[in-house]
Amino acid sequence: MTKSFEEFEVHKKGVLLTKQVFKLLNNSSLEKEFGFKDQIKRAVISITNNIAEGSEYNNNKQFIRYLKIAKGSCAEVRNMLLLAIELEFCTENEMQDSFQLTIEISQNISNFIKYLDSKLEK
Repeated sequence: MTKSFEEFEVHKKGVLLTKQVFKLLNNSSLEKEFGFKDQIKRAVISITNNIAEGSEYNNNKQFIRYLKIAKGSCAEVRNMLLLAIELEFCTENEMQDSFQLTIEISQNISNFIKYLDSKLEK
């Protein structure tokens, strides 16, 4: 039986990242930066949404496509965390855990893609 997306470790990490980013946004000086806040929220939510959506196709080729989109969204979040520091919306210390988690998630997605890709060749 195939796992549901909620069981994937990478999805669980994506949920954790989403919680961290939302908490960071609530605790930072971004009150007037609606566009920035909206963009990072959309990007972080996109990670888990694409993992969930792709898994429902029951087709590894389609799932890989959605995992690649999720990986791109993860990179977008990482970039926006860097920008948040540069724009002095938060400190490096405040976003360090979230930044590290984006790196882990990106690597996990890459490994998942490699695994699914190996199943396509058989």
